[in-house]
Amino acid sequence: MISAAVMRGIGTLTRTRAAFTAPLAVRCYSHAKVETDEEFDSRWVTYFSKPDLDTWELRKGMNTLIGYDLVPEPKILDSALRACRRLNDLASAIRILEAVKDKSGPHKEIYPYVIQELRPTLQELGISTPEELGIHKV
Repeated sequence: MISAAVMRGIGTLTRTRAAFTAPLAVRCYSHAKVETDEEFDSRWVTYFSKPDLDTWELRKGMNTLIGYDLVPEPKILDSALRACRRLNDLASAIRILEAVKDKSGPHKEIYPYVIQELRPTLQELGISTPEELGIHKV
C-alpha cells in the first residue's frame, strides 16, 4: 500500500513540466569593421614593402597569409617576391611560388594565371619558377 502510494507520488513528480523555459541562443556578432578585399591587399603589400623587413618577418607574414582560406593576389605576391630579392633570399621566393601552387589545389587554372601575372616581376628579379628549376616533379 505504501509502495503504491509512493509510486503514484513519484509518477506525478516525473510527469510535471518545468515552470521555466530555456533561454534561446543569442548570436553575438562582432562590431568590428569588415575589411574589404582592397584593404586586405593593401595591408599585405604594405607589410612586405617595409624597408626594414627581415627574413623572420617575411616567413611569418607568408605563413600567416598562406594560412588564410585564399590564394594571395598577384600584387601581394609581387611585393613578397621583391622583399625576397631585397633580402637576397631565393629559397623563400621559390617556396612562395610552391605555396601558391599548393594553395591553388584542384583549381588548375589559378597557378598559371598567377605565374602569367608575375612573369614580368620574375624576369626582372631573376627568379625562376619551380617548373623551370625542375623541382616540381619531386
